[in-house]
Amino acid sequence: MKALIIYGGWQGHEPEACAKTIATALKRKRVTVTMSETFDVLNKISDIRRYDVIVPIWTMGSMEPKQFENLNKAVRGGVGLAGFHGGMGESMRGNLEFNWMVGGQFVGHPYVGDHDIYLTDMHNGITKGMPSRFTYNSEQYYMIVDPGNNVLAETLYDYDGHTITMPCIWTKNWGKGRIFYSALGHVAKEFRTYKHVLAMTIRGIIWAGESKKRGTGI
Repeated sequence: MKALIIYGGWQGHEPEACAKTIATALKRKRVTVTMSETFDVLNKISDIRRYDVIVPIWTMGSMEPKQFENLNKAVRGGVGLAGFHGGMGESMRGNLEFNWMVGGQFVGHPYVGDHDIYLTDMHNGITKGMPSRFTYNSEQYYMIVDPGNNVLAETLYDYDGHTITMPCIWTKNWGKGRIFYSALGHVAKEFRTYKHVLAMTIRGIIWAGESKKRGTGI
């Protein structure tokens, strides 16, 4: 399997450190990893199609319209897309089709601290064997989400007198491509502290990268 990690954008999310953490873990799974600090790798659709999965770690920022067009076509054609936290959920703000492809868009995190994560599908290959409930200390993302997502984990969000169920890990299909997203993973240290979160993230990336071989299927 070949993965392309594109990292940059807002430095508060430690894009380079996170990229290296994910790359190291993928390599342990015998995934060939290419890393890029620019979106120039998206200039030619033929280049994108060489990869099995694209992993953007780029909070905010934007790509050129042609670059997104190429990415969109490649994913619809079977290249996987996978990411986490602001690197994909608060990326390309204003590009509504990118947000739709991802399956959600960050809008705020009024609460930062301990909150519980509940896995909702323990039979899925991404979550199987993981703790069904765990406490996570980080930003609790509030997101606008696609109701068609296959939700794998959620959290209870208390804000302004309301308690709502907020999806935080999901999969979906985009054409022939598989999409994986996790709202967890604010900075690289969290992947070291919560090893099961890193494990699920790596499983999700590999799952998305199997689009070409195994086809879609959330």
